[in-house]
Amino acid sequence: MATYLAEHQTRFLEELMDWLRIPSVSADPKFHTDVLRAAEYLKTRLEEAGVQNVELCETAGNPIVYGDYIIDASKPTVLVYGHYDVQPADPYELWTSPPFDPVIKDGNIYARGACDDKGQVYMHVKAFEMMMRDGQGGVPCNIKFMFEGEEEIGSNNLGIFVRGNKEKLKADVILISDTGIIANDVPSIEVGLRGLSYHEVEVTGPNRDLHSGLYGGAVQNPINALCAMIASLHDENGHITIPGFYDNVDELSAEERAEMAKAPFDEEEFKQSIGLPASAGEKGYSSMERVSIRPTLDVNGIWGGYTGEGAKTVIASKAFAKISMRLVPHQTSEEISELFQQHFMSIAPAGVTVKVMPHHGGEPVVTPTDSVAYKAAADAMETTFGKRPVPTRGGGSIPIVAMFKSELGLDSVLLGFGLDSDAIHSPNEHYGVFNFLKGIETIPHFYRNYAAAQ
Repeated sequence: MATYLAEHQTRFLEELMDWLRIPSVSADPKFHTDVLRAAEYLKTRLEEAGVQNVELCETAGNPIVYGDYIIDASKPTVLVYGHYDVQPADPYELWTSPPFDPVIKDGNIYARGACDDKGQVYMHVKAFEMMMRDGQGGVPCNIKFMFEGEEEIGSNNLGIFVRGNKEKLKADVILISDTGIIANDVPSIEVGLRGLSYHEVEVTGPNRDLHSGLYGGAVQNPINALCAMIASLHDENGHITIPGFYDNVDELSAEERAEMAKAPFDEEEFKQSIGLPASAGEKGYSSMERVSIRPTLDVNGIWGGYTGEGAKTVIASKAFAKISMRLVPHQTSEEISELFQQHFMSIAPAGVTVKVMPHHGGEPVVTPTDSVAYKAAADAMETTFGKRPVPTRGGGSIPIVAMFKSELGLDSVLLGFGLDSDAIHSPNEHYGVFNFLKGIETIPHFYRNYAAAQ
């Protein structure tokens, strides 16, 4: 296996770079043709690797790339999930190299989608090829692949596809590589993810933009009002002020928090890596806890009024913001969305009206660490890294994990290889060549361990 990987790693990287050149941005309609090209590219590479029954499954949005390799109905089946769409690359001017012209420098592949999620999806394609051709026993279990093109815009059509294709997707466990590890010398497996509740808010004042000299001081300024409303959503201790927000939060015990604290974490390095003089957040919790086991509320964008060159003295008619909340176990996106909408509208000052528009959401999830699949993944990482991986809880959200559990009754194994420093969703996203190749090396061990344990 190691020999095949060493002999073909240059080709593997070149193929990934070709895929990264396709700007499969699902959020922007102008890239729709490119999204379809990325799906076709993936379909072709799966077929070349030896996957059978590869097809582009139509949805109301972007197609789902499906393929399988069934060796024996009596063998266990693994369903591999990932996504081929990527985040917008804006602002382009902050990239040190063009986001869709990938380059390798300092051991990293720089491109939009390098880590999230094209690089990690492609590990699975090449790991399958390696099992088919390395002469080490072939594919030990049934494998199904399902890669979507709408993860970055909420996976709106994935649930419909899953509900309509339960027999096609029948499996024993789901394998996902869309997460990361603590460090290249500290392997880890995420066993928890936060949920998400995402909204856009609109605050409206006068029926048109007004001259700030003629009207200033006599009317409510929607931008001022929006800023004050947002500021009130946290108290002085970083606690979210929405009534009922914490009612169902899963509070970890002191013993559980002590176990979490054993994972390597350098506060100074954390601050320096993002250029901050100090960390911040909910009082009484460490930075590592704040980004994993605690719920959050953040403004993701805010706009209104005049933002062009020079000055224009107006009181804007409208102001807008996008606000997201990360959720922890026992909170639900439906419950929190309702609480947020009620509260945000209730704190509007006189003189403005407020509209709250929900966007996508997802549920928090915790996966078991005592399952056959988790042990197979942990053993695989121990084989290739030389160390037992640490179970961690991630701060991000993969809403489909909870959906897979509810619709297919399957737990997921989050066998990711990215790093927090990979700048996903940001300019200069990158993915380590080490991580890409280590993933290809590790994944076949998971299949073999999982098949042997059944």
